[in-house]
Amino acid sequence: MILRPAYTHATKDVASPARTEAATILEQRSTSPRYYANTLVFLTADRTRLEELEQAVRQYLAWKSIEDEQEILNLDAFQRNQVRTRREHADGAIKARIPETYCWLLVPEPSEDGALGAKVSWREIRLQPIQEALAVRASRKLENDGLLITKYAGTNLRLELDKVPLWRGDAVSVKQLAEDFAQYLYLPRLRDTDVLLEAVRDGVASLTWERETFAYVDSFDTTRQRYLGLKVGQQIMPSLEGLLVKPEVAAAQIAADRALTTQPIVNGFTYDQGGGASKADLHQLVADGTSALSGAAQVSPVTPQSQPQRFYGSVTLDTTRAVRDATAVIEEVAQHLNSLLGARVEITMEIHAELPEGMPEHVVRTVTENCRTLKFTNYGFEER
Repeated sequence: MILRPAYTHATKDVASPARTEAATILEQRSTSPRYYANTLVFLTADRTRLEELEQAVRQYLAWKSIEDEQEILNLDAFQRNQVRTRREHADGAIKARIPETYCWLLVPEPSEDGALGAKVSWREIRLQPIQEALAVRASRKLENDGLLITKYAGTNLRLELDKVPLWRGDAVSVKQLAEDFAQYLYLPRLRDTDVLLEAVRDGVASLTWERETFAYVDSFDTTRQRYLGLKVGQQIMPSLEGLLVKPEVAAAQIAADRALTTQPIVNGFTYDQGGGASKADLHQLVADGTSALSGAAQVSPVTPQSQPQRFYGSVTLDTTRAVRDATAVIEEVAQHLNSLLGARVEITMEIHAELPEGMPEHVVRTVTENCRTLKFTNYGFEER
């Protein structure tokens, strides 16, 4: 937010008009309390530089007035050119002095204890007078200082979820997280909700989601007490309507769903009535369940379909597009395998190169050093 010229600031002036106005805006929005305080920073004018800017504006207005009344003043051609030149010079002075004048960023931060409702502290940052849009210059400075986040990793989001914590029980809606980041000063200041959605996407796609990030679901079925549309270890397009779920909770639901497919069932039962035997309708009951009818249940386990327990594969990559192809292999194959509970996925890369003309010494040295740095387990050069 750019404050009006009347609200100036000077170095370490805790009672400057700009500080006072910024504190008021941070606390109040019209007649109601401000809710999204963590979306605000303040750009304000320097007290001394403002006087120079105002002088340049006065000169511009004076020359502009003369130029507008040149006919009334009966100016000749030389005088008209002189007035136009002076007006253009004053206009250039204004454009140069605006970034010099608006050089203070006031950034609200929580007090040292970081407690809710604690008094706000202010960080003042002086900007360099670069000739570019005021908002662009301020945003770049905030981003460079880590005070405005434009890219956010899923692992960092998980740290904030656990540290505060931001979880609401075993899960939290993405919309609620967006409101939390916009509201509380002790959380990172995100540029917009797209940054949060990208962090969710990154976290769900992580191969180490069980340890470092989270799961994503479309909704929660309160009747069945289960999460719907559960996604882990894959690329998704998250929305504000979705929820993030603790990884241990998601893993437990995945394991429970698999266990249900291997439970034995009762495929029928008989009961005695008046000493005689009669056959009841066939039913399907869980093996450890009981029937209201007396009798001996005939239990037969369902033989689970045999499932593969190992995968292997190899592929040749285009050397001119190796990074793209390797990324595709990881996203389309490895991530699906790694998303399975208890999976151990190992990816090994092999490089074979035939060099009919031989390899220069400096290339041998560079490749060897890089292999050592990247911790290759086996590498070397051979002569035919």
